[in-house]
Order: sequence, then C-alpha cells, then structure tokens
Amino acid sequence: MSSLAPYDAIMLLSYGGPNGPEDVLPFMRNATRGRGVPDERLLQVSEHYKLFGGVSPINECNRRLLGHLRRELDQRGCDIALGWGNRNWHPFVSEGLRELADAGARRILALPTSAYASYSGCRQYREDIAAALVELEDTYAPGVLTVDKVRPYYNTDGMFNAQVRSIQVAYAKLAEQGFKPQQIKLLYVTHSIPLAMEAGSAPSAEELERFPRLANEISYVAQHQALIEALQPALEWALGVKQVNADLAYCSRSGPPHAKWLESDINDVLAQLDRDQIQAVVVAPIGFITDHMEVVYDLDTEAAQTAAELGLGYERADTVSEDPEFVSSLVDIMEERAAHARGESYEIVNTTGTGPFHTVCPPQCCRSGATPSRPGPDRFAPASAFNSFRS
Repeated sequence: MSSLAPYDAIMLLSYGGPNGPEDVLPFMRNATRGRGVPDERLLQVSEHYKLFGGVSPINECNRRLLGHLRRELDQRGCDIALGWGNRNWHPFVSEGLRELADAGARRILALPTSAYASYSGCRQYREDIAAALVELEDTYAPGVLTVDKVRPYYNTDGMFNAQVRSIQVAYAKLAEQGFKPQQIKLLYVTHSIPLAMEAGSAPSAEELERFPRLANEISYVAQHQALIEALQPALEWALGVKQVNADLAYCSRSGPPHAKWLESDINDVLAQLDRDQIQAVVVAPIGFITDHMEVVYDLDTEAAQTAAELGLGYERADTVSEDPEFVSSLVDIMEERAAHARGESYEIVNTTGTGPFHTVCPPQCCRSGATPSRPGPDRFAPASAFNSFRS
C-alpha cells in the first residue's frame, strides 16, 4: 500500500500570476475582485511587472517545485498523480481539480504554497477548494470528489534546517565582502497582513474557554516568532557567535492607506538601523518558500535599493523550495495527513514546540477578521483585503 493511501492525487495550491504582459490586468482584476479598484489604479500598481516582462516568477517556481516533489515521491515509491491549481490565474483551482478528476482521481490531497496559517494562507484555500468542487458539479456529483489539505508546515524539520543553511550562506557572502558577524543585522521577512486578519488567525479567548484543545492554535505573527526563536540559537552555533542581532520585518503591504497592517516595513527598518553598529544586512524571507514577486521585487529590487542608498551591504538568503530536505518534509506532512485519513496513529514532528498542529483544520480556524467569530460549522468568510497585487 502506498504511504499516501487513500489519496490518489496531490494538488499544489498557489496564488497564481501572469504569464505575459497581456495577462497582467486580468490577473490583477481577479486578485482584487470585489474591492472596486478601477483599472487605472491597477495599471499604476502593475508597473513592477514591466521589469519582468509581464511574467510572474511564481509560475516557474511552482513548476520546479512540482518537479522536486515528483522526484521525492518516486524515491519513496509513491506513484501518485500531481496537479496544480491557482487562486487568481490559470490553472485555476477548478481547472487543476478537473484535470485530476478526469484522469480518475477521486480523493485528492492539497498542498498550499503557504507554510503558515492565516486566512489568506489557509482558510481561503479551503474556500477556493469548496468553490471549485461546486463548479465541477456539472460533471461530478456532490460527494464524488473529496479534497483534504495538509497542515501548516512552517515548523517542520525540513523548513528549519533549510532556513539555517540558507542564512549561513548569506552570512558567508557578506564575510567575503569584509563584513564581520557583529556588523550584520539579520532581518527575517514575511508578508504583511491586515491586523484584523492577524487577530483572526488564532482562537479568541471565548473559543479557548469553550474549546481548550485549540490552545496550540497560535497566530500568524506568533508562528513566525516561534520559528525565529528556534532558529536563533541554531544560527549562533552555526555562525560561531554569541548572539545574532535579528528582527522580524514585513513586506508587500497592499490595500488602502487607512487600513492597519502588520508593521514595520522592511524599508523602514533599514532606514532606522544604527549605522554606527550595523554595516550590512542579511534578509531571510522566512514567510515565502519560493522566489515569487514579493521576493524578487519587494526584496531583491526595492529593499536592495534602499540598502544601497543607505550604504549598507545586502544579501538576501535563498528561499527554501530548492532544498532537498525541505521538499522531503513536504512529503512527510502529506504522509502524516494520509495516516490520519487511514485512522492510524502518527507523530507530529516539529521544531518549535508550538502549533498550529491541526492535521484537519478546525471549522473556526484562520478567519479573515471581517466577520464575528462563531465556533461550530464552517462559515466561509467574505473575500479579504489581503489579496495582494503581487505574486
């Protein structure tokens, strides 16, 4: 029996991005659907795509990740179909799901490209799946297709070790330029989200009182902080220093200026560094597993330019999707979910000691913050303002 039984297909879930200049405006209309953003504003915001020929790097990143997953699955003897579906551009979730179903798949396991739990990175993908299943009812009756999702995987061994290696390499590159570790600031970076969504990413006090088992369901920010707390001593040992000077910063804020989002932006953090102490920065994009637009534009272009204007050395650590141990850890969590589906016992291996540990998402997890919290049956939240312009 396959270690992924009872599943007969895996589907990578991602945000999507344009494949050429003609795709940019329709893609951005999809990404901002329901928010009343005029095309004139979308065209202004899409200027950064011109630097990349109108092509989002996320698509090639996902193709490469699918190839890495295929090789890891083959090495484990898992002959299982692999598919791909996006929220905002082709192949849409419904298109990827239909392709797998037409090939005979009936029970499918979904793997989001977001490692952390939040509305946009977890619950909204569940909504995408639900909407796709309804769309496919013209061919497949309700109940014929079943789609499950893996748990958040920011705290896997593979994620942890890949981050340590990547950050080490970035420090080594700065050392070659003459910078000493004590002159370097490490900035862990992730995608900013609205404060309401951050609040909705963890159970409320009322929910914790009613459902004590949810105590491990920590918020989006707390998930990042837990990983950072685990990484710091490992990096200090690997770099041979007593203390790594580090902070968490955010990038890729979108939406109206009056909306409150997580801060501080990486460019603001760079501008506020004590130049008497800090001469260079390592930017570690722990919130992203691949080099998509938030990385290659917001970090490699904008933040790098800010650092150059400030006279700071700058190295961006690699994202983790090319690391074999990270890819292996993705298959590990698939096998964990499959064991749960078979009714078998399994061990959740994690490096932080904190959740979210749920193998099956609780109905009330990862709310958008736009609706009141109501424990009980799943209630799909309205589209969030977090649909970023970039991917």
